[in-house]
Amino acid sequence: MTIERELLKKVILEQSVIPIPRDYVDRQINSVITRLIKGNSIIIITGVRRCGKSVVLKNIRNALPESSYYINFDDDRLVNFTVDDFQTLYEVFVEMFGVQKTFYFDEIQNILQWERFVRRLHDQGNKVFITGSNASMLSVELGTRLTGRNISVEMYPYSFYEFVAYKNISLLQRIVKNNLITTTIDTGLIVGLFEEYMEVGGFPEYVKDRQDDYISSLYENILYKDIIVRNRITKIHEVKQLVFSAASNVAKKITLNSVRKMLSLGNASTVSEYYGYLEQSFLTFLVNEYHDSIKQQLRNEKKQYFIDHGMARIIGFRKSEDYGRILENIVFIELKRRKYDIYVHQGKYECDFVVFQKNIIHAAIQVCKSLTDIDTKTREYNGIIEAMSTHKLALGLILTENEQRIETVVVADCSLTIEIMPVWKWLLTPVQLQDLS
Repeated sequence: MTIERELLKKVILEQSVIPIPRDYVDRQINSVITRLIKGNSIIIITGVRRCGKSVVLKNIRNALPESSYYINFDDDRLVNFTVDDFQTLYEVFVEMFGVQKTFYFDEIQNILQWERFVRRLHDQGNKVFITGSNASMLSVELGTRLTGRNISVEMYPYSFYEFVAYKNISLLQRIVKNNLITTTIDTGLIVGLFEEYMEVGGFPEYVKDRQDDYISSLYENILYKDIIVRNRITKIHEVKQLVFSAASNVAKKITLNSVRKMLSLGNASTVSEYYGYLEQSFLTFLVNEYHDSIKQQLRNEKKQYFIDHGMARIIGFRKSEDYGRILENIVFIELKRRKYDIYVHQGKYECDFVVFQKNIIHAAIQVCKSLTDIDTKTREYNGIIEAMSTHKLALGLILTENEQRIETVVVADCSLTIEIMPVWKWLLTPVQLQDLS
């Protein structure tokens, strides 16, 4: 059934007048997108629902001379829109606004075979901007028809840097201007904001209004629209239990077989498939132990992390001793935001993260609440020293709640430097463009 032209006109007109929120905070990813705008490639912004993609797209439209060819497919009136309706949409755009060469499609993954139309637009010399809430749109749809024609950028909920910018921009400007050297007052202010961030997380609308029902509703939308319906999953209860377990056990190790037993599923490959769907929707992530053998990486234990620690708190089960694991989850998402390949180091001891870019190892990182307890300090030092020695790193990083110092350790006649700093300070360290692109 072909969609009605008058309905399209009504949707386009109503969506076109939705303004950027007055309390909009400039996202770190904007500078990357600005750098990419001048090229010919299709620009694709992906990320979990409600992390701010549509607002960023609106910001791009405001910065360019052509901005009218915009439509958001996450609209109940477009539920019957199909790939065959794109031609009608194009004609309606021209009828309403005249000829333009720039197109903006929001949440396009809702339309099957959308990439056929987008390829035609690109081949005709048009500029196309796209947002989507499912990573599979990059692997399947784009991989078959748009290879070499697109550049993708991932978005996440507010980083702590963006959270502070939203809450107290003058404080952030002072801290950055002073190279993260803070006065007593500013330290107190920033620590207070970090404690709030630990509780709230980074979904912009929740940061603004603090309505738990909003997060619950958002989670349901992700679960049903982006995971269950899209992948035609019939074992709904098992998937919900899997997400609940992931939200309740952030930064903890699992095996696919142990999860299989917990969910009473037939085989571990089904569990792997479910985790794949969760990761495609940007809801949860599994991290492998580093090993030279890919087969061994897949076979070994994995650590699980959640897209947003505030959402994990609301939909999962929290214990007071989970503070250090929440810190670790925050660091993991920031490493994802900075485009690192992330692994767990596991030898005789464990190190939370060893991170790579372009197959070059950059750092070994431990995360814990405090090093004041001697047993905790011994465990964290053993893990990072072993990781540094294994990967031939002279500098390691331990992120804690509020400790800061530099220590030197000599191992087998090699001098290793361990830098200890507050998590909040590391999170506010300016991110280079190449870390995001």
